[in-house]
Amino acid sequence: MRVVIRNLKFISLLVLYLAFAPLTARAQEARLRFGELDKLEAKASGSVDVSLDGPLLRIGISLLKEKKPEEAAIKELVIGLKGIYVRVFEFDKEGEYSNTDIESIRTQLQAPAWARMVGVKSRKEGDNLEVYTMMSGNLVNGIAVIANKSKQLAVIQIVGTIDLDKLIKLSGKFGIPEIDINIDNKERKE
Repeated sequence: MRVVIRNLKFISLLVLYLAFAPLTARAQEARLRFGELDKLEAKASGSVDVSLDGPLLRIGISLLKEKKPEEAAIKELVIGLKGIYVRVFEFDKEGEYSNTDIESIRTQLQAPAWARMVGVKSRKEGDNLEVYTMMSGNLVNGIAVIANKSKQLAVIQIVGTIDLDKLIKLSGKFGIPEIDINIDNKERKE
């Protein structure tokens, strides 16, 4: 009888682990690995590397004042963030980075965790823009942007929960671009 109970406990723990493993894996998939882009820094004439997570991000959020309506609204929007990561490279000549360099990021932004939301390509100008999101209902759990030109490459990622309803309410204010989308067939209030 004791053997059966021990086996049942083991099986129960195993079932719980298997049930929650996808959630753990999904959380790990949110943060992009930028390692492949590091080699571009040696070729670039200029670069930007921003990694705000953990305590640094919390300090920044705590500096926003609740008494100022604009700052309180932004604080409410970004309180669920876990990290902001930016990599920007500028090159003197065309061809100093390749599509293969960008592909290392794109392969991390695949379904089922990520979905491409926007794709804009200009053959004439050579500009490309891709926006990916990781969604859970109406909540965005991650945003990734890849923007590139012939002599520039930028990869931006925001990890954490962003409520689209709150983001839409702030659109067109505080430097946030105007966002005109409907969620759950609700009409946007102007």
